[in-house]
Parts: sequence; structure tokens; C-alpha cells
Amino acid sequence: MKINLSKLCSGTAVSAVLLCGAPMLSAQTNMENVYSTYPAYNGTDLELKVDNQGTHFTLWSPQAQAAQVSLYDTDRNSPSTAVLEMIKSDNGTWRASVPAQLYGKFYTFRIKYNGKWLDETPGVWAKAVGANGRRAAIIDFSTTNPIGWETDKGPEVKNITDVIIYEMHHRDFSIHPSSGITNKGKFLALTEQGTRSLLGDKTGIDHLKELGITHIHILPSYDYNSVDETQLPSNVYNWGYDPYNYNAPEGSYSTNPANPATRIMEMKQMIKALHDAGIGVIMDVVYNHTANNDDSNFSLTAPGYYYRHRQDGSYSDASGCGNETASERQQMRNYIVNSVKYWAEEYHIDGFRFDLMAIHDTETMNEVAKTLKQVNPHIFIYGEGWTCGDTPLPVERRALKENVAKMEGIAVFSDDLRDAVKGHYSNGENKGFATNAPGNKETVKIGIVASTAHPQVDYSKGNNSKFAYATAPTQIINYVSCHDDYSLTDKLHVSMKGASEDEMMRAARLAQTIVFTSQGTPFMFAGEEVFRDKKGIHNTYNRPDSVNAIDWTLKNKNAEQFAYYCELTKLRKAHPAFRMTTAEAVAKHIVFDDVKGENLISYSIKDNANGDEWKEIKLVFNGSKEPCEVKIKKGEWIVIAQDGQLKADGMGTTKGGKMTVAPTSALILARVK
Repeated sequence: MKINLSKLCSGTAVSAVLLCGAPMLSAQTNMENVYSTYPAYNGTDLELKVDNQGTHFTLWSPQAQAAQVSLYDTDRNSPSTAVLEMIKSDNGTWRASVPAQLYGKFYTFRIKYNGKWLDETPGVWAKAVGANGRRAAIIDFSTTNPIGWETDKGPEVKNITDVIIYEMHHRDFSIHPSSGITNKGKFLALTEQGTRSLLGDKTGIDHLKELGITHIHILPSYDYNSVDETQLPSNVYNWGYDPYNYNAPEGSYSTNPANPATRIMEMKQMIKALHDAGIGVIMDVVYNHTANNDDSNFSLTAPGYYYRHRQDGSYSDASGCGNETASERQQMRNYIVNSVKYWAEEYHIDGFRFDLMAIHDTETMNEVAKTLKQVNPHIFIYGEGWTCGDTPLPVERRALKENVAKMEGIAVFSDDLRDAVKGHYSNGENKGFATNAPGNKETVKIGIVASTAHPQVDYSKGNNSKFAYATAPTQIINYVSCHDDYSLTDKLHVSMKGASEDEMMRAARLAQTIVFTSQGTPFMFAGEEVFRDKKGIHNTYNRPDSVNAIDWTLKNKNAEQFAYYCELTKLRKAHPAFRMTTAEAVAKHIVFDDVKGENLISYSIKDNANGDEWKEIKLVFNGSKEPCEVKIKKGEWIVIAQDGQLKADGMGTTKGGKMTVAPTSALILARVK
């Protein structure tokens, strides 16, 4: 199995080229000039259309010498029942038609290139597939819609800063024996109501509602390459960052991978159940590379075109997975834009997270945002503003975090806040602000103001960024951990050796309090609200369920931790002061106090920021092991957080003055007048 190196390169952009055994192209070393002459096709009939006149196949393959469609009765292990010769048509396409609606049949394409017939492929636009996705399927999509689908829609989102994102993997969330869920590891797991853990706590969709998040970000749900869908009883696991069929759901998450309609229907049922619960669905997409190189669906239909290459003809590899796609070429750009549009329209997806987004060009990402907003004005897009290696795409054209100002309606992850709060992502023992490490204070402040310009923030002291790259807080996603690298729990276990579990949980609370009260959009990794771990393993993309599954008995064991997270989401949603949308508002309303101490930050959000009912909110973060004394203006203050406890509605009052902030904790006060 190929090691998924892109999942090991989850921090800031790197410049070294990673040579992951990329194969050499056999015929040419530089095809850029040739590719630029290829005609692009942006019709809606790629690659299959069924109407009253019959079934119509269209394949984009400008350099093919001939093309065929093979028809099958089953999804695998059966001979073709017919072979249709395709006719060369407009804008690099090939076409074939049958005067019958071939519902229930399967098909593949193959082309003749340089005098040789290439292997069969379902094409790049297969929207329904059988087991393992080797054959595309012809189905009536209207039969896959659950009851009420016509009126289904996700939550309305005025601004991305109003969103609270919960990142999860289908198997992680439901596969553990303690989950109380019947359809473990399946789309349907998130349709089950009233599920409980072995100890009686809410799990599944009820847990999400109780926690109070607004959207779930689900790791890749398209059809990926690494799991054999015909052997599902085996304990096979993968994150899904090895794309095979971009426009069909993954079969291992369905109850019947061999039936092409089942995976589609069950994914829609999941989405509708979440929408009915008031929760939006974000799809993780990986258009930056494919699982295979010469034998990918892209290569088998338009050899070489969809990928970038080095001068010697080898695959460029900014993904760390053996190849990278060429979004700047018109047909690839059309593909990405039309693919996300398809998911938004057919599956009612509410948002998209782009893996290694900086491999793509900013023009493509702008087209993605523009197109999706036309489909759904409440949709939003964010991604990783870095690559995993160098790329031929010029730096100024890359969708880097430093170029986020060039992309309207796009947000990027803040590695600034992430590494400053908990310690560097790649060095387990490295500590951060919340774990008593000096040198992170100014970078945490950069995170607090969402990487926007602020008169009291000195970017020259930033650890990862040296300038205010965001022009608005709506461009920043704040987090301390995700599926990549150590979970927050594991990071704390490694970096806080010798500390008690209670001390580690205090550090986790402080870290997430900084995330949830900073400007920008908060993002959290599933299970951290119950202090889940991944057995101390840094990269778990192909580790078994025993490592990745969330043990739901932890919700009972760590009930106070879960309650704290619930209060964090409640606080965030109740107070727009934490959700400002312009850099000007952030600079105006946030005032930092001059306090001594490498691990002490104190600031106010003043003057009913963003229409908040609270006139002033005072936030003090103490990341040291010792208590710190701060001066609070005299007045009538509501105590929101103190000494590792938090209540969004308040837990008493204080008159201000000299106050002590407990070690590894946040002090949050609010006054109405």
C-alpha cells in the first residue's frame, strides 16, 4: 500500500521536492505547449446522459486515435455484452448512443493512444459505480432520493465565522462497540436516533446536537482506492486521501457496495438526517492528486494532460503521493468546478474543505467559490494553504495561505494558532503556549486577531507568518488539531510527560478556549470533547479501528471535559463579539493589555462588538504552571470562565480589581454596561 505522504506534510508549505518514486513518462519531457492547444469542453453531458431518445456516452479525449464503450450486465467478473465504437465529435470529445435507456447496466471506456489500446476505465465523470468502482453504472438518480429530498436544505450561514466545524471520519465516529450504533462505520450511522453508549450517554447524531456544533466536516466520502469493498468484514481502514472516482460515494460506507444506487441513497439519507437536526455537511475533497499515476482514470482518458510534470518528464509531486494535478489547465479547472457543483446540487453539500489547496491555482479556487455561491449562497469553502513539496506552479498563483487575499470567499487553516498554542505539529515533545513554552505569545495574538492587521500585534515576532496575510477574519479557520498528526490528547501525552490526566485536560480546555474565542472560524477534531486519543500514534491513516475508533465510554469518564466543550459552543454561538467579519472591526474592538509573562495574554473585546449584548468581554489566558495576578477594571462583571470551569450564562459575579488567574486556564469576564 502506498504511504500517503500528503498526510505527513500537514503544516506550513515546504520547498523541497519529494521524490516518491514518480514514474517517468515514456514519450515526452515537456508537453505544456501541446496541452495548451487541447480544446476544452464544458458541456453537462460528460460522460453519460439518459433521456427519452436513449443512452448517450461522451468522453473527452483530444489525443485519442479511437475510443470505445463496453457494456456489462454486472459490476465485475462478467464479459462485456456489447462494444460501442465512439465517433469523434466537437472540442476533443468522442460520442456514442444507444436508442434505449440502459438502466441497470454497467460500462467502461477505453481509448487507442499512440497505436495502443489502453486499459478500460469508468472515466473521470462516473457518478454511480459498482464494487471498487472499476465499472460505472447507469441508474435513475431520481430513485435514490429519500422522502422529502426535494425540500431538503442545510442551515443558513450568513458568515463563515458563525460556523463551528467538527471534523470526523465515518468509521472513527461509530465503529467502536460502545457506540450503541447499529450501522457502524456506515453513512446510515448518522441517521440513527436515540443511540446511547454502553454507559447510557448520547452518541451519534444525538451527541452532535448535544455538543452544539453547526457543521460536520467528513473525511473524503467519494470512492477511494485503498479499501477492497468486496472484503468489508475485514478490519480495513483508510482516511480516503487516495481518490479513484471523484463523483461517486465510497462503497465501504454503504450497506451494499455492489448496488450502485445504495451508496448514493444512503449518503443522501445521512445528509438529510443531519440537515433535519440543523447540522450542515462539509465534504473533504482531494483534487490535488490521484491514487494512481499512469493507470489513473485521468491518465487512461487523456494521457498526461491532467498532471504537472518536471522538466525530465517525471510526475511533479507537490502532494507527496506521487503526482499532482494541473488545475491551471482549462479542462482540469472545469472538472474541479463542475465536480463540486455536482456534489452541491445532487447531494446538497453545505461546504467544501480542499486538501493541500495550495497545489491549485487561485483562479480555479475563485471560480469554485463563485460557482458554488450561485448554487447555494450559504455554502462556504476552506482548505490547507500549503503544499507537501515544490510545484511548477508559480508561487504567486498558488492558493497558499499567504495568497488568501487573492481568493474571495475562501478561508485557510491557521497553522499559526495551531502550533503556537500546542507546540509544533511535527515534533511531539515540542510545547506551546498552553503547555508552558515561551516564545509563542505574539503568534497566539496573531491567531486571536485571525491573521489580520492589528496595531498591537507585531508580526515580525510571529513563528510561522511575518505579515498579516488575511484581509478579514472570514478567511481564517482556527484549530489545534485535526485528523493529521497527533490528536490533541496524544500531543499532550507526549509533550507533558509526567503530568496528570487532569493537568492535560486543563491544557486541552485552555487550548480550545483560545480557538473558540478567537476571531475566525473554530474547528475541532471529533472525539476531543471526550478526550479521545489515537494510542500515541502520529499518523493513523491506515491503522486499524482499534487505534482510530472513538471509545464512547470516555464520554462518561470525562463528563466534565465534555460539559466544558458544550459550554464553549454555547458561548461562541450566543455572542457575535467572537465572530466579527472585518479586519477594521477586529482592530477597533480588540484591545490587548500590557501584561508581563511569556505565557500570559490579556485583552478586551470592547464596545458591544459586532452588536453583542455584552459591552466588554475580558479574556485572560494563563499558559504557565503558576497562578498569575491581573488587574481588572472595577465594575459589575459576570464570571464566564475561571480555574478550568466555564458557563456560557455565567457562574457568579465579581467587582474586578486584582484577580488571580489559575495555572493553565482562562479567565473570561463580561459586563453589560
